Amino acid sequence: MKALVLTEYGKFEYLDVPTPTPGNGEVLVKVKACAVCGSDVHGMDGSSGRRQPPAIMGHEASGEIEAVGPGVEGWSVGDRVTFDSTVYCNQCEACTVGNVNLCVNRQVLGVSCDDYRRDGAFADYVVVPAYICYRLPDEVSYLQAAMVEPLAIAYHAATRTPVKPGMSAVIVGVGTIGLLTLQVIKAMGASQIIAVDIDDAKLATAIENGADAGVNSANPDALAQVLAATPDGKGADIAFDATGIEATVDLCVRSVRLDGSVVLIGNLAQHISFPLQWVVTRQISLFGTCASAGEYNECLRLIADGKVDVEALISEAVPLADGHEWITRVYNREPGLNKIVLLPDVEEARS
Repeated sequence: MKALVLTEYGKFEYLDVPTPTPGNGEVLVKVKACAVCGSDVHGMDGSSGRRQPPAIMGHEASGEIEAVGPGVEGWSVGDRVTFDSTVYCNQCEACTVGNVNLCVNRQVLGVSCDDYRRDGAFADYVVVPAYICYRLPDEVSYLQAAMVEPLAIAYHAATRTPVKPGMSAVIVGVGTIGLLTLQVIKAMGASQIIAVDIDDAKLATAIENGADAGVNSANPDALAQVLAATPDGKGADIAFDATGIEATVDLCVRSVRLDGSVVLIGNLAQHISFPLQWVVTRQISLFGTCASAGEYNECLRLIADGKVDVEALISEAVPLADGHEWITRVYNREPGLNKIVLLPDVEEARS
């Protein structure tokens, strides 16, 4: 089979590699579409330590089951599927209570690090455990299904503390996850959503995707503008930080009302200074959110019902063979590029 392989840092090659064979409890999936994650882009230069060459990346994917390994029940050749990015153990305490995203033995597709190596879906075929697969509704294309993994991250964040109809919200950082979070909470009934970013083009995209107002955080009075856009100017009910640096966390904390909530999605910075007294005296609740915990069916239904438009976030869908060029363009922060999807078979991806 063909695969896009990180052969050295900064270099992808489209190569012939052995086709994997599904083992006990596994299925072989013929990949139809695989989106490029920000972690793949960051991984190509070695800075993360999580993509050590040679590596086949890719974990936001969809496809068709090509073969079924021993012991697999409920799946057949030809089934249309997407699958979780996380391979969890189903045995640890976190898994047994449903927090599979916190599995102590978790592995991630497409990661090649000191602890383990697991090939991903930048390839014609990928092997995955059957229990992380999800069946695609007829209304959902392979291209759309390649976006379910990041959508599930946004959905998990949106449900860390309930978003109820009529609530107001601030989203700081409107890249892919921020935009998907915006669409999810809009579908849940949020009535006033303020998008915040340093990039005016991203703010325009956020408004196209349902935001009621956009504020450029580079403005000296950005916080005042955010507060002015909230009901009665007293702050939003909930704020989401999809960036993860000190300035964005601080803005989120100060943009919510008394007894409001802040959900922390991004984690670019390992340590930040924190406005502790502001949080305590205003009784603000903070929620961390990590990956997703099996919310794929809910996300597939949002797409199928037309409540979330994942294709609006896809900048280009290109042949897998051209992956080096397009991932490099994203790495170099080419203006106007959001989500790139790689297609092993261009003709079949939209079916």
